[in-house]
Amino acid sequence: MRGRFLLIVGSTLAAACSPATPDKPRAEPPPIVRIARVGSVTGAASVSGVGTVALRRESSLAFTSAGRIARMDVDEGDTVRTGQQLAALDTTTVAADLASANAERARAAAELRRSETLMAQGWITRPRLESARAALLVADARVSAAGFQRGAAVIAAPGPGVVLARLAEPGQVVAAGTPVVMLGEATSGFILRVPLSDRDAARLARGAPAQVTLAALGDETLIGSVVEIAGRADRATGTFAVEIALPPDPRLRSGQIGDTTITARGGVSSLNVPTAALFAARAGEAFVFVIDPASRRARLRRVTLAEVGESVRVTAGLRPGDWVATSRVDRLKDGMRVTPAGLR
Repeated sequence: MRGRFLLIVGSTLAAACSPATPDKPRAEPPPIVRIARVGSVTGAASVSGVGTVALRRESSLAFTSAGRIARMDVDEGDTVRTGQQLAALDTTTVAADLASANAERARAAAELRRSETLMAQGWITRPRLESARAALLVADARVSAAGFQRGAAVIAAPGPGVVLARLAEPGQVVAAGTPVVMLGEATSGFILRVPLSDRDAARLARGAPAQVTLAALGDETLIGSVVEIAGRADRATGTFAVEIALPPDPRLRSGQIGDTTITARGGVSSLNVPTAALFAARAGEAFVFVIDPASRRARLRRVTLAEVGESVRVTAGLRPGDWVATSRVDRLKDGMRVTPAGLR
C-alpha cells in the first residue's frame, strides 16, 4: 500500500515539475505590395561641354613692312566700318623711296625718248634702244614697289567689325608681319567654340542642334547648331574644337562663357520606373526592390538614375520586364516574401 502511494505521489510531482509546452506563434502572412513593370525607352543622345563665345572670323592685322608706328586710330571695343584706317606707320622713309623711284622712272622715260629719236636718225644701234626700254621697265617696277610699301604703311579694316585687341602703341617699332590689331568681322556672326574629347566629337555631325546657356545673359538658353568640327585635335590638349553658331543677339561679346548640350547621333536606351519605387536616392543612384514572380520574394537592387520627373529614367541596374515594388518599400527587406498585388 505504501509503495503504491509513493508511486502516485512521484508521478504527480514529475508531472508538476515538467515544463509546460508553449503554444507555437502564428505565422504572419506576407505583406501585400503594389508592383509596376519596368518599361524600356530610347532617348536622344547628347554631348555636353563648356566653351567660349567668339566671332567666327577673327583676324590679326599687321603691316607688311617694318617700321615705326606713327598712329593707332582705334581702341579695344571700337566698332569700325569697311576701309576705316586702324593704324599707320611713319612714312618718311617710304615717301623718300617713292620719290626716288619716280625720279628714276622720269629719267628712264626721257632716256628712252632720246634713244628712239637717235635710232630714227641712225645714230645708235637697236640693242641700245632695247636697253633704254628695259631700264624704263625696271624703273616702273620700282615705282610700283615703292607705291605698294606706301599703301602698306596703313592698316585699313577689311570689313565692318569690332576691335578685339590693340596689340601695339604709337612709337613702337615693329617687324613685318607683327600683329598690331585683332579684328572680329561682325558679318561672320558669333559662335560658341567648345573643346571636346575625340569620342564626343566623333558622335556629332554638322547641323546638329545645340542648346547654349550663358551666365552673362542671365542663364537664358539660346538655340544654335554645329557649323564646324575640327579636322584634327589640338596638339597641346588633345581635344577637338567644335563651333556652334549662335543666333544674332546684341548682348553677345567675345570671351563670354557658355554651357552647351548638343544632340548627338544615335540614341541612349534607358528604363522608366515610377518614383514611388525608389528610396535612399542620392548622387544619381537609388535602390529598388525587384519582385521575383516565381518565388514572390523582394530582392534589393541598386540602380543608376538619369532623369527624375513623373517617372524616373534608369540607365543601369534593371532589365525590361522587371517588376518593382511601389508600396511599403521602407518596410521591405532583401529576400522577404511578399504578396504582389494584382500578380497571379
